[in-house]
Amino acid sequence: MKKIGILGSTGSIGTQTLEVVRQNGDIQIRGLAAGSNIELLEKQVREFTPEMVSVMDEAKAKDLAVRIQDTRTRVAGGMDGMLELASLEDMELLVTAVVGMIGIRPTIEAIRAGKDIALANKETLVTAGHLIMPLAHKSGVSILPVDSEHSAIFQCLHRETPHTFRRLLLTASGGPFRGYSRKKLEKVTLEDTLKHPNWVMGQKITVDSATLVNKGLEVMEACWLFQADLEQVEVVVQPQSVIHSMVEFEDGAVMAQLGTPDMKLPIQYALYYPERRFLSGERLDFSALGTLSFEAPDLDTFQGLAMAMEAARTGGSMPTVFNAANEQAVRKFLHREIGFLDIYDCIRSAMNRHQVVVEPSLETILEIETDTNQWLESRW
Repeated sequence: MKKIGILGSTGSIGTQTLEVVRQNGDIQIRGLAAGSNIELLEKQVREFTPEMVSVMDEAKAKDLAVRIQDTRTRVAGGMDGMLELASLEDMELLVTAVVGMIGIRPTIEAIRAGKDIALANKETLVTAGHLIMPLAHKSGVSILPVDSEHSAIFQCLHRETPHTFRRLLLTASGGPFRGYSRKKLEKVTLEDTLKHPNWVMGQKITVDSATLVNKGLEVMEACWLFQADLEQVEVVVQPQSVIHSMVEFEDGAVMAQLGTPDMKLPIQYALYYPERRFLSGERLDFSALGTLSFEAPDLDTFQGLAMAMEAARTGGSMPTVFNAANEQAVRKFLHREIGFLDIYDCIRSAMNRHQVVVEPSLETILEIETDTNQWLESRW
């Protein structure tokens, strides 16, 4: 029985991870962490009987402790609880499925404790890749990508000689507003934004997909995961979301990973790597599919990707500012405090005011996140 923990067990990736666990029956859940959804977390505790759970909202943690006092699962709260869960002694792998920079500290704690990481929290590498990757190498742990695009590249590179690729081709669906003009984007609503044409995801990542910020974060993550230069990573819009990403090798061969848009596939691949297992679900019907189409992303209209590339080229602490500003802007958009295009303005204004720190420490990264959030809160 493989023993794992999940950060973000009540979110989209977390619940789908538990579906994979449920279907296979040979993984033991040692720890679960959530933000505040203790109703669902209680159900997960009673089904999977973890050793401990952590709730970021400390008041909710106390409530949960009362609810599950008839079980053997102990409850911890706040960041301390997440750090304790991340380093549980008999846990082999930690699935980091929390949204945002909150995942950095527990990921580092897990790596230091020798746990492999199934990474679904791209912000960790975007803002602290220069800390995470050397630490993982030093600790001898594996970083296994869960994002569908990075999992696709990881699968294409399996058993290949390192550094034989020429380009990494990250595919994007284009989101719900593909083909829109900037003028048309002025009128889109929150409800419009959350209607992704292909994928079922959490609200934050769905908004990021619509702005193409998510693809920019994925570009930066790919550079760290696969030791690629920024110029080696290219984004291609593939509206059907059938090709999840591609790798072009030095000899001109291009290898692609195809499949239905189902996050359980990359999740299961990370949990059991290098083993492949049967996964129930739909299969591609190529005769019914007809054609696959490709196009270049519209960087002028969907500025999230262009600004992400700018942040990546600048380096240092700029990706932290890009990410923190986007998190704050998306939070405001989800609360109907700003419009869709205001997300870009928030990011641009935060990047323009920032003085870059070349090699930021973890403490500096977290301080810059706080400063960016406070500045945007006071300005918008």
